[in-house]
Amino acid sequence: MLDKLTTEKRNEKTMDLDLMSVKEILETMNKEDLTVPQSVASEIPQIEEAVQKAISSFRKGGRLIYLGAGTSGRLGVLDAVECVPTFGSPPEMVQGFIAGGMKAFTKAVEGAEDNEALGVEDLDNISVNENDTLIGIAASGRTPYVIGALKHAKAKGATTVSLSCNKNSEISKYADIAIEVETGPEVLTGSTRLKAGTAQKLVLNMISTASMIGIGKVYKNLMVDVQPTNKKLVERSKRIIMQATETDYETASAFYEKANEDVKAAIVMILLGSSYEEAREKLEQSNGFIRKTK
Repeated sequence: MLDKLTTEKRNEKTMDLDLMSVKEILETMNKEDLTVPQSVASEIPQIEEAVQKAISSFRKGGRLIYLGAGTSGRLGVLDAVECVPTFGSPPEMVQGFIAGGMKAFTKAVEGAEDNEALGVEDLDNISVNENDTLIGIAASGRTPYVIGALKHAKAKGATTVSLSCNKNSEISKYADIAIEVETGPEVLTGSTRLKAGTAQKLVLNMISTASMIGIGKVYKNLMVDVQPTNKKLVERSKRIIMQATETDYETASAFYEKANEDVKAAIVMILLGSSYEEAREKLEQSNGFIRKTK
């Protein structure tokens, strides 16, 4: 099976990788990496479908769930946890699962990725349902853990999406939407943390960001639902208020405090000359979209 996967083939440009100078290795890797965005671009129609399904899930109170093994699982977990500080989303809204559990994030768990039942178990633990969108991630496109999860999610009525780096991959058979970013042979044969991992990261960035924009968590190009959990983010919050309303730092800081550190409410307060209570009410009426408040 492996010899049929492009991600497992040897790269003709790197047959003498061990004889290259450090500079030659870096230049070769850089040239290979440049091909990844082009491969992602060819899958934008499928990525768009996945985003629309994720937005639909969020609007129904459902979740976006990432699931994978090894590097694929780690990338899903990474994207999920970053949604909380970036978009102010509750932790359960975007979730990431890795074969073998969170201990597998730093240390491989033997046999976990080869077990379909573990994928089913992880989804059962969160009661996956028809309101959810599941994205099964596997560079090879054949990971049993992911296949088990996709089958189970589909049986429960959830939207299923596969993300692989080989065409006609096995996991695509069990998905409503198949994203197949063919990244080709790796610089280091079979090391799919390289181009394949980069492609997966790019796609996950696109899906989570576009989905959050689709439910009103962005105003212009500003992350207006950012959670000010440290000094840097407090200052970023004030800067966002300044940029969104074209006001000065002092005004932004004052409204940041008046709005109980709620960036989005502070922006509406300034733009519409409203109180904090009125701003929150207007945001409720507009489903969180600042542009739709009036």
